Amino acid sequence: MADTLRRLANSEKCRVLQDKLDNWYKDYHINSCDSNLNVCCELLELNSNVQGQLFQILSVTAREGGQYAGVETIKSRFLPWLGTCFSTSSPGSFSENSFAILNHSMQRKLSTSHERELIEVESKLSSTRIDLNSVRQELLETQMDLEDTKTKSANTLLATEEEILQLRAELSRSRSPSPIRHSSRSSSPFTRSESPTSAKLTSASRQARLIFRFNNIFANDRLDAQTLLRRYIEDLDMVQRIIFIATVESFRAAKMAFRQFRLRVRKSLSPSQMGPESLEDAVIDYIVRNLDLFDVQSSVNEVIGAMNVNPKISFPPEVDFILISGFIREVCRVAFAMQTLDPPLDIAFTADGELFTDSKYRRTYDSEHTAPLVYYHVWPALMENDNVIVKGEAVTKRGALWSSVRSRSKSASPLRSRSASPGRNLTSRSHSPSPRRSGTPRF
Repeated sequence: MADTLRRLANSEKCRVLQDKLDNWYKDYHINSCDSNLNVCCELLELNSNVQGQLFQILSVTAREGGQYAGVETIKSRFLPWLGTCFSTSSPGSFSENSFAILNHSMQRKLSTSHERELIEVESKLSSTRIDLNSVRQELLETQMDLEDTKTKSANTLLATEEEILQLRAELSRSRSPSPIRHSSRSSSPFTRSESPTSAKLTSASRQARLIFRFNNIFANDRLDAQTLLRRYIEDLDMVQRIIFIATVESFRAAKMAFRQFRLRVRKSLSPSQMGPESLEDAVIDYIVRNLDLFDVQSSVNEVIGAMNVNPKISFPPEVDFILISGFIREVCRVAFAMQTLDPPLDIAFTADGELFTDSKYRRTYDSEHTAPLVYYHVWPALMENDNVIVKGEAVTKRGALWSSVRSRSKSASPLRSRSASPGRNLTSRSHSPSPRRSGTPRF
């Protein structure tokens, strides 16, 4: 820096600039306009050379003083001079503008380090959140695997228990044979029945298995049927109503089919029943061992026919409930098998606008949790006599009673009812009931 300053002092540019400035002042009124402009440009060139060297010396001096050295000097001396070059305001506002500009620049420089630190902290925080989400995902997957393992273990345990009970029953029969029972069994046409008491022995395991199937229908088959109906019906409430009504009608048809099937089996077994077991135990045992004789297709046709004339359902003409026949068939099978239990399992009676019972139903996520009445049911509760085995699901909203009354009045009008659709009646008739429903069971 000293060398640069020495060269500037020895160059005598400042004295030359001063001499030219004095001569220009003396000859200003004599010179022409072009001459004055030429002299002014020459002075500007000399001044720019001197200023360039001075700025170089200023930069070197500030660098030698450190990062924040000379800030106050630049504020008080250098910044006001720069403000006059870029501002046309009054001289009184030069200092204010200069200090504002300098303050803004200094704050920006000082905040750079803080911004870098903030960016680093945010990056660390985001990486920590990503790690936390991955740990949560692994925890959820582990919980799901654990639930699957529990379910598989429970099913394996139930199947093993049932096999053990059957083996014990066969062992007890082999140790105490009865010729009377042997002759009656050989003369009976029900050759598939083996132990009249096996239904009672395996009632608990069958109940657990049927409850598992009922929950599986709610978790999987119901959602599949809902997806099929949503392709044609945009109203989610109506889709859920249709699935619930299909479930209720399936239980009703299955119970009716079970009563008729039990009467036919009792009528066939009563002449040949000889032994210590009661006739009712023999009937239930035969039905349990021959559940495949249940004419499920006839029950499915009955359910579809009942749904076509149900006043609570409104749907476009192109929708046919054969779309969800697989769901209806599975519900009918489970409901039919539940009637063989002692005591049997059944769904709870429901009505739109009824008082919500927390011990019997769960509210859906879109329900009004302070509403006391049920707007409509999504899934029925499973009951054993008066005890709730599996909770159902319902939607609660305020004014549910008036909404249900308005919906019933609207659905009763000719424009809403589509029960007279010839395509639907033709479809329901096309599945003619099997002759096994009107005659004796198939053996």
